[in-house]
Amino acid sequence: MVRIPFFSPNIPWDAKLILHFCFYAAHGSDIVHGEKAPENSLLYMVSLQNNKSHVCGGFLVTEDFVVTAAHCVDSKPTHVVLGTHNLKELQSENIEIGQKIIHPSYQNVGKGDDIMLLKLANKTQLNSRVQTIQLPSGEINLEDNEICQVAGWGKTSSNGPSVDELRVVNVSVINPQKCKKIWHHLPAKVICAGGYGTNKGFCQGDSGGPLVCKGKAVGVVSANRNYICNYPDLPNVYTDISKHLEWINKVVKKGMNN
Repeated sequence: MVRIPFFSPNIPWDAKLILHFCFYAAHGSDIVHGEKAPENSLLYMVSLQNNKSHVCGGFLVTEDFVVTAAHCVDSKPTHVVLGTHNLKELQSENIEIGQKIIHPSYQNVGKGDDIMLLKLANKTQLNSRVQTIQLPSGEINLEDNEICQVAGWGKTSSNGPSVDELRVVNVSVINPQKCKKIWHHLPAKVICAGGYGTNKGFCQGDSGGPLVCKGKAVGVVSANRNYICNYPDLPNVYTDISKHLEWINKVVKKGMNN
């Protein structure tokens, strides 16, 4: 089980850092005040699993690469599940993880760069159930209060049960300067959205899932506040994908040539 770290707004992230995030059949966090995702949507969503169960979320960006959060490595995922919204569905596709490539600057969630690429042991076949999602082509400028989406398999409240069916919720982007004032010592290269001034956001079990804005994956679910998902609370924090594109493209290109 992986747990999303929770930090006090008045204490440096490193001082309150909890490295084991609660991501379980609803990793990173389940979706709070969301709804079941329609079957023909979010076909890029991936469930990272170990020998026991779902531990984190992720998303397919090529036929053999998945993006997720670096801290999800602590849950020791062994394979991914694609092509289903229901984790109990037998028709889903299971593929072993070949390589776990953590961003070279990652130390812990509190210091940022919480992103990892998974090279799958075998390529998946893109079809009516499995699709990739586009990443930004360059630097992004999200607007304050821009409506985006986050999805995952997780709890729907701090102490609630985990879910098997994928859920999704709309969240609003929070001004980065405002977020820094709320989260002292906020790492660089992150996006804040949801969880603050609203009752919507992610919870235990959604780590590694994507923040999707205008049809592109712009963020990776990274951290919330001490496993607490009773929003409104503090902003949810995502790794900014656009700040890591050079590394992503380099790894993927190298992987395609191997």
